[in-house]
Amino acid sequence: MIETAPFDYRPPTGPLRIVHDDDDIVILDKPSGLLTVPGKTPDLFDCLESRAEERWPNVRIVHRLDMDTSGVIVMAHDHSAQAYLGLQFERRIIEKSYIARVEGEIAEDEGTIDLPLRCDWPNRPLQMVCHEHGKAALTTWRVLEREDGTTRVALFPKTGRSHQLRVHMLALGHPILGDVFYGDPSTSPRLQLHAHTIGLKHPADTEWVRYEAPCPF
Repeated sequence: MIETAPFDYRPPTGPLRIVHDDDDIVILDKPSGLLTVPGKTPDLFDCLESRAEERWPNVRIVHRLDMDTSGVIVMAHDHSAQAYLGLQFERRIIEKSYIARVEGEIAEDEGTIDLPLRCDWPNRPLQMVCHEHGKAALTTWRVLEREDGTTRVALFPKTGRSHQLRVHMLALGHPILGDVFYGDPSTSPRLQLHAHTIGLKHPADTEWVRYEAPCPF
């Protein structure tokens, strides 16, 4: 699905944040407010993919992050690496962790959210919990810190549904700070959700590697 952005799309400026680059893959740290891929109209062309293509003309997208989510993302330098990484996502071999700050102080220290999701068609691109028609979605979480009516949590998605972490935290009763879709946008100038780490089998030698993008909040 093509990403869409608010009418006043004003992506952040600045050079690419390169976490790692080799002959097969490039790991980037996407800023909040920047689309991963182009939107439907010319004013939404500026995105992480188009900026990466200026430096590496043959770079290929492998997965996406929501526009408002920051953090680590992997791209491939050729079709072979793209296919190998795509298969890892399909088979859920890739391991990802996120950091989020949510409304309220979560009482438990850790837990699992197992709630199926589907698109809320009248309100696209919003997603919703649906036990009848939703696709399986699983997230585990662990409290990192409780601070003045908010909680910093580590999130570990076991599936990759659209808006999964945002909807699951809402269902837990603790929407992510600054969420314009599922929470109160006045709680933060940005969505407090960051893709912190990604682990994968490297296309060159199948060795397990892990990359990290520092959390900006």
